[in-house]
Amino acid sequence: MPGTSREVRLAVRPEGLPEPDHFAVVEVPTPVPGDGEVLVRNRFFHVFPALRTLIGGSVRDAPFPGLNPGDTLYGKAIGEVVSAPPDAGVRPGDLVEHWLGWREYAAVPAGQCAPLDGALPDPAAHLGQAAIAYTALTRDARLRPGDTVFVSGGAGGIGSLAGQFARALGAGRVIGSTGSPDKAERLVSELGYDAAVLRGTGTRPIADQLAEAAPDGIDVLVDNVGGEQLRAAIGAARPGARFALVGTLAGQLSPDLTGTTAPVEIDTFQVIVKGIELRGFGSSTGPAADPAWAERFGGWLCSGEVTFPHVRVAGIENAPRALHEMIGGRHLGTVIVEL
Repeated sequence: MPGTSREVRLAVRPEGLPEPDHFAVVEVPTPVPGDGEVLVRNRFFHVFPALRTLIGGSVRDAPFPGLNPGDTLYGKAIGEVVSAPPDAGVRPGDLVEHWLGWREYAAVPAGQCAPLDGALPDPAAHLGQAAIAYTALTRDARLRPGDTVFVSGGAGGIGSLAGQFARALGAGRVIGSTGSPDKAERLVSELGYDAAVLRGTGTRPIADQLAEAAPDGIDVLVDNVGGEQLRAAIGAARPGARFALVGTLAGQLSPDLTGTTAPVEIDTFQVIVKGIELRGFGSSTGPAADPAWAERFGGWLCSGEVTFPHVRVAGIENAPRALHEMIGGRHLGTVIVEL
């Protein structure tokens, strides 16, 4: 066992979007597990957009606490058990999932370690947000065969899986949005989307592009963005459309906001007249909580029907850069730091 371990801390709270200089990679004593704790050597951890919200102080009633200068960042991680109490249910060498990422070693309460069952061919795939994408489609939006589905933020960690799941579950047409022509091409050529709409300076309004991509309207929205894209989806909605509101990237990644609010003005007349259902995503309890879900996802991955789009960034010293690149939209899919 090394005497020291590295971790990533928030050095200063940024006024705008976080930059690598707002973080510090520090060396600390390797943690000593207390009673009922498992010592884990982390192998991978997830870099996710909601860190912007946590850095901004979090949101009232949110399940995760905000971060203050000096705090170590956290998030989902996959690690190898180094030591564990006899009754922990895991043994040295086991791979476990937990929420104390952004550090090389972690002392994790045994009840907060979930052993991996081998259902997925790649342990890193457990860091993907497949459960959120699947639950949003099946529980919240109640996807039906033949539905036209719009996934805002289609190239992100959730969107890159939601489009594939919609196709596998029988959607008739799947449309995604993204911020670059290269990603738009990859959505169609690699991830099974029928069409992609572009956001950003110099592009046509999202509403016009969506009307062209879905001339008969949309039945389902998996919304990772909010803002202009939510307004466009309401305009394109067919009667009885079901919207699953999963993320708020328009607010979280805005340089003019703190990341803790996501204001948007919508036409509620359209919501009422069309009978649109808007449901905020609460948790992954539901279809994806069933143990059979992991087997289904694993089967899709093994057969090649679904892929796990992701980027691996090597070394904890590069984690702040990975967060900066993810916020800047450089990568497609889930961003993972590999230790």
